Amino acid sequence: MTRARRLAIALTVGATAAIALGGCGSGQTKTVSVSSASTPAATSTQSTAARTTAPTAKTTPSSTTTSGAAQSTTGAARTAPAPAFTKQGASAEGLSGALAVVKAHGFTANNASDYHSGQTLRVLVGTRTGSGDGYGQRAFFFVNGRYIGTDASEPSATIRVAGQSDTEVTLAYPLYRSHDPLCCPGGGQTKVRFQLNNGRLVPLDAIPPVSSSSGLSRQ
Repeated sequence: MTRARRLAIALTVGATAAIALGGCGSGQTKTVSVSSASTPAATSTQSTAARTTAPTAKTTPSSTTTSGAAQSTTGAARTAPAPAFTKQGASAEGLSGALAVVKAHGFTANNASDYHSGQTLRVLVGTRTGSGDGYGQRAFFFVNGRYIGTDASEPSATIRVAGQSDTEVTLAYPLYRSHDPLCCPGGGQTKVRFQLNNGRLVPLDAIPPVSSSSGLSRQ
C-alpha cells in the first residue's frame, strides 16, 4: 500500500469519528434542555396556586366593615331629632301671629285669651276695625297656628266663644227678629259647634242667616 493510500484511509476514519462524537454531544444537549424546561413549569403551577388562595384572607375585614356601618346607622337613628310636627312654638309667637292675621283682614281681636296655643284648633273673635258701635264681628280659626278661615262669609252683629276643646270650638250667636235694634236682640241665642275633621273645619249645627225678614238672624 502506498503512502498516499494510507493517508487517505486515515483521513476518512478521523472524519467518521468526529461525526459520531458530534451526534453524541447533540443528544446530551437535548436531554438537558428537556429536563431544565420541566422545572419552570412546576414553579409556575405553585405560583398560580398561591395567587388563587391569597384572596381568601380578605373575608374577615369585609365582615368588620359591614358591622361598623350597621353600628353607625343605629347610632344615627338614636340621635335623630323628633319630627318637626311634634314641636310647638312659644305661645306668645303663635298669638302674635294670629293677632296679625286678624288685623290684616280689617278686624281687631276682642279677647286675646280666647286663643289657646296648646290646642290644635284655635280661635279669635274680632270686631271690624273702626266700628263705632262694636258690632260687625267674625270668628277667625287657626290650626296649630295656621290660619284656615272664618266662621261665615259675612260678619255677625256679635259673637261669643261659648266653649272649646282640642279640635272643637262652640260659638254663641245672639238672634234678632226683623225689627230688633242691634242693641237688643229679642230672639235669644243659638250655639254652633265647629269641629276639625280631617283638616277641614265643619259646622255641626246650622249657622243662622245673616239677615231675615220673617225669621231669626244673627244681625
